[in-house]
Amino acid sequence: MIKSKKVYIAMASDFLHHGHVNIIEKAAEYGDLTIGLLTDRAIASYKRVPFLDFKDRSKILMSIKSVKKVIPQQSLDYTENLIKIKPDFVLHGDDWKNGVQKETRNKVIKTLKKWNGKLIEIPYTENISSTKILNEFLSNGSTADIRIGKLRRYLQVKKCIKLIEVHSGLSGLVAEKSFVQHKNGNVSYFDGFWSSSLVDSTVRGKPDNESVSLTDRVRTINEIFEVTSKPLIYDGDNGGTTDIIPYTIRTLERTGVSGIIIEDKKGIKRNSLFGTKAKQNQDSIENFSKKIKAAKKSQITEEFVVIARVESLILKQGMKDALKRSYAYVKAGADGIMIHSSQQSPEEIKQFCREFRRKNSETYLIVVPTTYNSIYESELEKLGVNVIIYANQLIRSIYPAMQKTSELILKNGRSKEASKYLTKVKEIINLIPFASDN
Repeated sequence: MIKSKKVYIAMASDFLHHGHVNIIEKAAEYGDLTIGLLTDRAIASYKRVPFLDFKDRSKILMSIKSVKKVIPQQSLDYTENLIKIKPDFVLHGDDWKNGVQKETRNKVIKTLKKWNGKLIEIPYTENISSTKILNEFLSNGSTADIRIGKLRRYLQVKKCIKLIEVHSGLSGLVAEKSFVQHKNGNVSYFDGFWSSSLVDSTVRGKPDNESVSLTDRVRTINEIFEVTSKPLIYDGDNGGTTDIIPYTIRTLERTGVSGIIIEDKKGIKRNSLFGTKAKQNQDSIENFSKKIKAAKKSQITEEFVVIARVESLILKQGMKDALKRSYAYVKAGADGIMIHSSQQSPEEIKQFCREFRRKNSETYLIVVPTTYNSIYESELEKLGVNVIIYANQLIRSIYPAMQKTSELILKNGRSKEASKYLTKVKEIINLIPFASDN
C-alpha cells in the first residue's frame, strides 16, 4: 500500500471565501491535507482580533471533506509545525514572494529542504480579501450582545490593548477606521473606545462636574454604536451612591457597553488632573469596596467588566496606600485596577505596576498616560499593563484646529486661507457609511 503524501497549508480563515476554498482543493490533490490554523493570538499579533474564535474557525475547516486535520499554528512562522509533521508539500498563494511575507517564505523553503519537501505556489485569487469582507461586515455595526463580550475576548487574545476617547459618531468612525501599517507588515489600530465624562461635558460646553446625565451620555454612546463595532468602557466617575450604581450597570449592559471604571472619591466631582489643587475627598476602603460588590452583584452578563480607579497617587497618599486599596478592591470583586497619576514622569506608575504585579498577576491593570505621555506602549506592556487608555486626545486635537480656522476666517473675511487646514468635503462624505451612494 502506497503511503499518502503529507500536505500542509497555513490559514487565518476568519471569513472563508472562494480563494480559501481554491487553495484547499488544490492542496488536497497532493495528499492528506493538514491545515495549520493561526491561533487568535497569532492573528492579533499582526492585525485585528479575528471575528470568529479559533474553535469556531477550526470547526468550519474540519467540515470540509478534503481537510484531513486542523492543528494550531502559534505564530506567522511555520517552522514549529513543519518540523513536527514534516510535510512533503506546502502550498501557498504566489503573493508572498515579495513584501513583508518574503522572509517567512524563505524560512519555509529552508526548513523543507531538510527532508526534501517542496513548496508549491498557486496563483493568488484576485479581488478577494478576508479583511475587506470583515470590514464590510463590521460597517453594519454590532448588536449589544455581540459587542459587550468583545473586551474580555480581546484581553484573552492580546497581552495589552489600547482604547481611545470618542464622543460622537464621527469621532467613533475616525477611531474605528484609523490604522498604521508598519514596515514589518504588522498593523496598529485602536482596539476599542473610552467614553470620558470630561469629554462628554466639554463637547456640550459644560464643566466636568457630572452635570451631564446618564441618559444624555448613553444617547451619545448609542450614536457611536450605530456606526462602529468595537467595545467601549464607560467613565463612571465615582458611580454615585451604592444604591444608584446597579441601575447604571444595567443601563450600560442593555446598551452594549463592555465595562465601567469607577473612582474611589466621594462628594462633588473635581477632575483628577487638578490633583490636590482642588479639594477632593477619597472614599474609605470599606465604603468603596461595598460599591464594587454592588456593581458586580447587579451585572446581568458575565462579560461586563467592573474596574476600580485608585486615586491615591493623585491625592498624594503614597504608593503604600495605592497598593493597599488596590488589593482590597480586587478582594471585593473588581475585575481590574486603574491606577492614575498626574505626574509628567512615568516613574511612579512604573513602580506601582511592578509592585502590584509581584502579588497579583491576574487582575487587569489599566493606565491612562495623559500627563506621563513619554512612555511607550511596549514599556507599559512589559510592566504588565493590560489596557492603555488615550483618554482625551481627540477632543484636545479638535479645539486648536477649530480655534485656528475661526481666527483665519475672521482675519481674512473669507475661508480660503483656512482651506489648507481643512479636510476635503469628499473625504468626510466617504468616511460616512453609505453616504457616498446618495
